[in-house]
Parts: sequence; structure tokens; C-alpha cells
Amino acid sequence: MPRFPRPHGPAPTFQPGPPGWAGHPKGSAAYRRILAGLAFAGVATFAQLYSTQAVLPMMAADLQVTAAGAALTISLATVGLAVTVLPWSFLADRIGRVRAMMWGICAATALGLLVPLASSFPLLLGLRMLEGMALGGIPAIAIAYLNEEVNKAHAAMAAGSYVAGTTLGGLAGRLVAGVVGELWGWRGAALAVSILAAAAAVLFLVLVPQARGFAAASAGGFRGAIRTLAGHGRNPRLLALYIQAFLLMGGFVAVYNYLGFRLSGEPFSLPATAISLIFLAYLSGTVSSRWAGGLTLRFGRRNVLISGTILMAAGLALTLTQVLALILAGLLLFTGGFFAAHSIGAGWTGVIATTGRAQAASLYNLAYYLGSSVIGWAGGLVFQSLGWTALALAVIGLACTTAVITAVVHPAAAAPKPVTGS
Repeated sequence: MPRFPRPHGPAPTFQPGPPGWAGHPKGSAAYRRILAGLAFAGVATFAQLYSTQAVLPMMAADLQVTAAGAALTISLATVGLAVTVLPWSFLADRIGRVRAMMWGICAATALGLLVPLASSFPLLLGLRMLEGMALGGIPAIAIAYLNEEVNKAHAAMAAGSYVAGTTLGGLAGRLVAGVVGELWGWRGAALAVSILAAAAAVLFLVLVPQARGFAAASAGGFRGAIRTLAGHGRNPRLLALYIQAFLLMGGFVAVYNYLGFRLSGEPFSLPATAISLIFLAYLSGTVSSRWAGGLTLRFGRRNVLISGTILMAAGLALTLTQVLALILAGLLLFTGGFFAAHSIGAGWTGVIATTGRAQAASLYNLAYYLGSSVIGWAGGLVFQSLGWTALALAVIGLACTTAVITAVVHPAAAAPKPVTGS
């Protein structure tokens, strides 16, 4: 890796883009293709990653495992993703963002097609983990790609649009799995979602333009990359975002993992197809993630992120009732608040980290998916032992903790200028 003068902080892990490159402006053809292509990448990624969530009660009954055991099909996939986001970011620094995303999305789709053929529960878990490892090449690289290719004034809005695409992917995968699973079982559901992901992957490859703001790093820069990671780890503003990602994503996945079990039992006794419709709440996240990106121009990232976490807690409080309409309304607020906070946190890492953006985004995703794996699984132990009320109160506590950390570490600043998007 070439040596860079570094009067402040660690050495960067990739070279700056072409001199004078300001990024594609909002409204340009390339800007629209970037957002459309990454939206389809989000569909291909998140349709597969969380597809089993809609059929967890069905899988638990068919495979004769507990609720927490069935949730391992999600937790191990997200563990696989978490442990590979950093290696994928190093690879992307060498071969380019688009090529790395292409390799990851194609490998994940191929592995997804094997999942319905799993002959045993351990083999199923192994395939899901490998699928997650392949998907590690998408989320962090996509945010780094956005920050390099899109004009800085519109980076927050572009990140919000990307997150909106991920919500549509997660929603599509769960809805397809729920409906098909009711008809042909969870194996049929897994196959249907994999076919959907394959179609989205093809559209991603067709639409996404080649990078203009990226220059490949030379080989032999591992020590420099480690220094970059260490520098990010010592940055309190980045650490606050990583903690936010771990706590909020963990709580979010726990709620969606086990709410289906609650609604399938007394006093609701809803069928699998009806339970899969709760994932329509993801549409509130599709709206709020884009909305949050626009609100940063007026109120700043800090205030929008804190507001998102407070909205999460308020929505989840409504699920403590026994009234189905209130539970669903609360889920809408909870989901919208989560994706608003996540879109801000994901995009903010690339702004705070002026060098090593792919690694900064990878650390964010590492925390994000470790939270999904650890808290998403552990929430099942709370639910099985103490019930829904205890689980919901625990997640509300995680959201409140995040809001306090954000308020302390990111002090209030003057209202941002509209031209900067900061």
C-alpha cells in the first residue's frame, strides 16, 4: 500500500478518487441508476437474509425445535455476515466496490437455492451461515460506494434511499415466504425467496454504474488497514454509532422474531399467512428512512437519530396491550423509528470517517449484525421464560440507552446549512 502523509490519525486504506470529483448530483441519470441498482441489491440481500423469519413457528413445529432454536436460522446467517464484512471491505479496496458486491450477491443467491434441499437441521444452519457470509459483501460496501459516488450534499438522502430499498427487500422476502409457506411449507418458501433474490440480483448487475470516485489500493496494506480500524475504534463519535447499531438492530430483530409466536398463540391464534402480513409494517420504514434523510437538512443527524429511537420505544409500548389494532399500530411506529435511526447511523459513518470509509461502514455493519445475532437470539430466551411484556420492556430499555448515548456523545450543534446536508 502506498505511503500517505498523515499528520492526523491513521493511514487511509484506499487512495482518494480522481481530483475534482464531486460525485453525481441528485437528479442525474447516474444518480438514479445508483439508487435503483442498490435498491435491487437491498432486495436480493435482505429478502434472503431474513426470509425464515416469517415461517419460524412453522419451522419450529416441523423440525421439532424451540422458538430460540428456529431463530438460529436467522442468527447464524447474520453471524456469517458480521464476521465477513471486514474481509469483504478489504477485498473491495483491491478489486472495486461494484465487483465485490457482484461476487457476494451471486454467491449468496446460489447458496440460497440450496437451502430448501437441506436434509437436516444442522445442515440447514450451516447453509444459512454460508449464505450470510456471502451477503457480507453488500451492506458496508454499498454505503462506501454511495459516499464516493454521490455528491456530498445529497449523501444522507441517498443513504436513506438505499435503506428504503433494504426495507422493501426484507418485506418482499417475508411476505413471499409467509404466503408460500402456508401453501407448500417452509422449504417451498425458501425456494420462492431465492428465485426472487436471483431476479433482483440480475437487475442490480444491469443497473449499477461503474465507480468513478474509487481508486484501488495496492497490495500489502494490511498494517495500514489495521491502523485505520484501530483509529475508528478510538473515535467516540463512531463508537456511539456502533453501539447504536448493536442495540437497536438486536432489539428490532428480537421483536420481529418472536412477535409471530405471540400472535400464533392465545388469544390471537392467527394463521401463518396473516402473521406474515405484520411485515407490511416495513413500509413505514421505507417511508421513514427516506424522510429521515431529508429531515437532516433541517434538523441535523443527531436530532433525527434521537427522535427515531424515541419513536421506537413509544411504538413498542403499544404492543404491551392485548388489542390487536394497537399492537399493529405500535409495530408501524416501532419499525418507522428504527429505520429512520438506522438510515442516519449508516450514512453518518461515511461522513465522520474521512478516510477508510469502507472499514468504518464495515465496523458499523459488524456491530449491526452482531446485535441481530446475539440479542435477536437471546430475546427468545427472555420470551420463553418471562413472556412478551419482559421482552418488549427490555427492547424499550435498549432504545432509551441508545438515545442517551447519542445525546451525550454527539453534542447539539447549530442548525446545518441546507447546502451541506450535514
